[in-house]
Amino acid sequence: MRKIIETTTAPRGHWVGDGFPVRSLFSHMSGKSETTPFLMLDYGGPYHFEPAARPRGVDVHPHKGFETVTIVYDGEVEHGDSTGRGGVIREGDVQWMTAGDGILHKEFHSQDFTKSGGTFEMVQLWVNLPAKDKSAPAGYQSITDAAIPSVDLADGAGKLRVIAGNYEGAKGPANAFTPLDVWDIRLNAGKVVTLTPPEGWNVMVVVLSGKVSVNAEAKLEGPAVARLARKGGGVVIEAEEDAKVLILSGEPIDEPIAAYGPFVMNSEAEIRQAITDFNSGKFGRL
Repeated sequence: MRKIIETTTAPRGHWVGDGFPVRSLFSHMSGKSETTPFLMLDYGGPYHFEPAARPRGVDVHPHKGFETVTIVYDGEVEHGDSTGRGGVIREGDVQWMTAGDGILHKEFHSQDFTKSGGTFEMVQLWVNLPAKDKSAPAGYQSITDAAIPSVDLADGAGKLRVIAGNYEGAKGPANAFTPLDVWDIRLNAGKVVTLTPPEGWNVMVVVLSGKVSVNAEAKLEGPAVARLARKGGGVVIEAEEDAKVLILSGEPIDEPIAAYGPFVMNSEAEIRQAITDFNSGKFGRL
């Protein structure tokens, strides 16, 4: 079994705009890059919103040099961007947005969710792009719940949705620039699952809710994260109670990271150029 390098629990939360109460379970902004190719994961909610007349959220802002992955568990998010794409991300849906060479976008609660109110819960994951792809054209993948394969785990342990990558022959619909797996798992209390990510990949067990034991070594109560060694075999997760878990594994992008707010590049010079490009309107209009 793989050695557990570290475990972390969710820090105190903060608001992104007025619609997203989040806790950053890990972040490249700390100056670390051990989670490569994954940069950051914000867990939003669960939070109850009262009905409102005006959608809550975040207005137009830029990104460059990476991809954002939004997974909605409860509630609805409405997206629009400078590629002309957009739509409503509903329960179970995923939005995979490539910022690439630069994009403007906005994220708000949907009109229907704004009017009705209710429980809101989501994850936003940032995935790095290698240097050769940081100038890729901006893009958008709208992935519905129905398009995501769901695999029954052995011995009634639960279900695994393959958002990206592969699991036992099931292929996720998301297209990524580097090899990675994003698995969304529901584990039943008292059950065990053994997973075998490729050797050499970074692996993180993200527990959003519930209690689990990882490799009979670390006990996690969500929201919390265990980061595992790149080599060493399988990952054994035992659920002490019903649990909601994300497994993130990927081939490392071992390149320098220079980050400034919504820009993730490889050098400070590239950050300065990104700021210049944004200010000169090269990210398009929204």
